[in-house]
Amino acid sequence: MQKRTPLLFFSLLCLATITLNAQTRVKKAVFIIADGIPADVIEKLNTPNLKLIASQGTYLRAHVGGEKGGYSQTPTISANGYNSLLTATWVNKHNVWGNDIKAPNYNYWNIFRMFKNAYPNKKTAIFSSWTDNRTKLIGDNLPEAGSIHPDYAYDGYELDTLKFPHDKAGNYMHLIDEQVASSAAACIKDKAPDLSWVYLEYTDDMGHRYGDSPQYYDAIEKMDAQVGRIWQAIQYRQKNFKEDWVIFVTTDHGRDEQTGKGHGGQSTRQRSTWIVTSYKPLNNYAKYYTPGIVDITPSINSFLNVKVPESQLREIDGISLIGAVSVVQPEANLVQGALDISWKAMSTAGKVKIWVAAANNYKEGKPDDYKLLAEVPVTAEHALIDVKNMPSNFYKLVIEGELNMVNRWVVVK
Repeated sequence: MQKRTPLLFFSLLCLATITLNAQTRVKKAVFIIADGIPADVIEKLNTPNLKLIASQGTYLRAHVGGEKGGYSQTPTISANGYNSLLTATWVNKHNVWGNDIKAPNYNYWNIFRMFKNAYPNKKTAIFSSWTDNRTKLIGDNLPEAGSIHPDYAYDGYELDTLKFPHDKAGNYMHLIDEQVASSAAACIKDKAPDLSWVYLEYTDDMGHRYGDSPQYYDAIEKMDAQVGRIWQAIQYRQKNFKEDWVIFVTTDHGRDEQTGKGHGGQSTRQRSTWIVTSYKPLNNYAKYYTPGIVDITPSINSFLNVKVPESQLREIDGISLIGAVSVVQPEANLVQGALDISWKAMSTAGKVKIWVAAANNYKEGKPDDYKLLAEVPVTAEHALIDVKNMPSNFYKLVIEGELNMVNRWVVVK
């Protein structure tokens, strides 16, 4: 026994060292929006860098546009898509209906506010051709948006007509995206922000101008090269520092079937998008369902271990693609004074709690009066709940599982 003691001690020491190293590695995340690329196009073009990331992680078909024909139907327009990613909600909540961004509802927190609430001292960054992404969507320094401020901001290039003269061919936007990507790669390599957003616009510009065309496809291949530079910076950080990184690359909308020039509607191609991530393995929700753009923020939150306040969690429409979840696919209908509620169970363990509110006070920044009306096994996948004592033309319900919660509205017409 005495002869084995040094070996046992050495083994325990190695195990402790491995565990300590795993615990001390800092987690960081980057998400990139490449504007206006439907899934069928990204799948057929030469995009070696996206394919490299996907080979280490996962490629998924995804969707935008909310529930087609339902209360959450969201126009397939750029700023709408960005904010659906940022807030993990559809337009019925975040209230960004167009690129003018008239009246975003900041009561629905964006990913930067969630992150800063959890980790006030960690660093955030935005790299973008479009200043409104920072000033209006994130709400840089606005009290109503939580007075948050990106620690690093590289944007406003579309306003610099001296450095980027606006030529008729639109090539200036490619040069701006080059600047955005170079700034992102350099900042990530040197400063390593904990949470970064990169926005690339040139692909959408060429899509609007030329539709499905060699010019559009060339813009997408140029975008792939820009993503490659950012990915190389991430690889440098992971190799040389005690950091674990995740990247999500996606788009905000597809394009029309006829020409590829337009978007904004609810056709299959306009709603059809994609997600490339370096993370694997993703969970059963990602495996069996088509994720939405709203699922990216919950996934990043899971990776970064961001604890979101319960009031916010009850509003989030997205579901994490990372880690186990209990429930997905909530459905509800009012039938003769009862809520007929269903869901899909992704776990056989535990119960779900069903919370119901008969008004949407949260929209105004006030707490909702949720009542716990049922508690049933998650595997039941159904509950019929009498709500005759809380008559209303509108109900919000939350199905709270052991590992996640999902929500649904019932709007009585």
